[in-house]
Amino acid sequence: MQGSKQVPGLIIKNRSDSMKKILEMLAVGFVALAIAGCGGGEKPAAKSAEKPTEKKVTLHVYSAASMTETMKKITEDYKKVAPNVEIVNNFDSSGTLKTQIQNGAECDIFISAAPKQMNQLDVQNTTDNKNKLDFVLEGTRINLLENKVVLAVPAKNPKGIKSFADLAKMLQAGTVRLIMGNSDVPVGQYTQKILSFYKLDEKELANKGLISYGSNVKEVTTQVKEASGDCGVVYGTDAYSAKLQTVGSATKEMCGQVIYPAAVMKKSKNQEAAKAFLKYLQGPEATKVFESVGFNKAK
Repeated sequence: MQGSKQVPGLIIKNRSDSMKKILEMLAVGFVALAIAGCGGGEKPAAKSAEKPTEKKVTLHVYSAASMTETMKKITEDYKKVAPNVEIVNNFDSSGTLKTQIQNGAECDIFISAAPKQMNQLDVQNTTDNKNKLDFVLEGTRINLLENKVVLAVPAKNPKGIKSFADLAKMLQAGTVRLIMGNSDVPVGQYTQKILSFYKLDEKELANKGLISYGSNVKEVTTQVKEASGDCGVVYGTDAYSAKLQTVGSATKEMCGQVIYPAAVMKKSKNQEAAKAFLKYLQGPEATKVFESVGFNKAK
């Protein structure tokens, strides 16, 4: 019948559309397989390679000159503990360091050879801090170390000095020349107390040429080693490092305790890193280094 006849062109067109759809489906399948094969089910390499990186930090540590050898060693050791932290050391007399900090020098941690210089920067102290300077970060100040004040002599001890009492007699007789730190240097201040203990007039002795001075304890140590004087008052740790002979150790009654306070500075840009290093200085590794030259933990 005429109504059941199919139009040839229409059949071809329908077949063409079906084939086109099949090819499109196959193409999509191949693309999906290719993507799956390349990805292997893993996350993109860029994401898998992401790892947290520690920020590089530079800490400026101002330490009394008498700590030069120990702090250099501790700084090297700390690199193994905190490789992202670079320690920049500054060694000088505590008075000089205090002045530098007061004048705006970048400092994260200050370690003084006596409480006085730290007090002068600590607003909590009302005795020494007459200018009400506020540089010490509250809650970080500690008494880190204790040292000893000793009487050191050059090789072979030409004047045969036997003790501080012996030195006092020889100064009164005008037969010996003493080397001591300046009045703004902690070791010089301890020496002044010793002279006062023996009722000796420092100014009078200096005018007679019986006393010469050094701007920090390292200068005094060097002058004694070079025999620029007959003896010198230094710290036990400096005498040890310089291999100087000592003939006396000052008692607490003569000059008080030799305490080294330490604190993080309020203006530090890296307070957390500074606190971590200060904590390390109190730990067993650093303590071992300090004790190797004669320091003790402060009590």
